[in-house]
Amino acid sequence: MPFVVCPILPFPNIHWWSFAAAGPELLADDTEHFEKMSFRNRYMVCGADGPLTLSIPIVQGRQQRRPMSQVQIDNKTKWQVQHWRTLESVYNRSPYFEFYAQELQTLYREPFESLVDFSMQSIRLLGKLSGIATNIRQATQYQKRYPDVAADIRADFRSKDYAAEPGRFPVYHQTFEDRHGFLPNLSLLDLLAAEGRNAKIYLPKPTLQQ
Repeated sequence: MPFVVCPILPFPNIHWWSFAAAGPELLADDTEHFEKMSFRNRYMVCGADGPLTLSIPIVQGRQQRRPMSQVQIDNKTKWQVQHWRTLESVYNRSPYFEFYAQELQTLYREPFESLVDFSMQSIRLLGKLSGIATNIRQATQYQKRYPDVAADIRADFRSKDYAAEPGRFPVYHQTFEDRHGFLPNLSLLDLLAAEGRNAKIYLPKPTLQQ
C-alpha cells in the first residue's frame, strides 16, 4: 500500500495534517539531517500582530548537523513555560481552546531531551484531540528517494514557505483575523482552537500517487 514520507515536526501545520487525514500510512523520517530555517523545531500560530513563530531551542542551534533522531533540546531556557504562556495568551478567547487546554498543558510540563520525542508526542496528541486517525511509523534507515510512494513531503516545510498556495486552504474564523486578515496553513493548533472536532473537515485534499 502506498505511503507518505513526512518530516517529524512539532505541532505540524495544516498542510502536513492534510496528508495524515487522507488515509495512507505515514513514514515519519527521523533519519534525515536537521534542516535549519525549517519547521523541524518550530511551529506557527496566530498572534495579535500576525503570524507568530514558536521555536524549540536545540543544542548547537543552527550549526546542528546531526540526524533528527540525535537532535537534543536545549533546556537551559524555560521554553516550555514560554510557549504555553503564549498559547494561553493568543487562544484564551477562541471557542474551543479551553476544552483542550488541560491535555495540551500536560505536554508542556513533561520534560523532554529529544526533539523527535517531543514532536512525536505533539503529533499523537493533536491526532487524539482532533479525531484525525494517524497511521504512523518511524523510518529505520535514511533514503533520499522512495520508490512507489503516495507522496514525499519532506521538502515542503521551510519557514519562508509556511503560507505557500494560500488559496487552497479553506478559511475559518481566527482570533485576530480582524487585525491582519486570515493566515493560512498555521499549526493545526490554530484550527483546533477555532473549530474543535470540526477541524478535519477544513483540511484540503492532497494529491497522492496511486
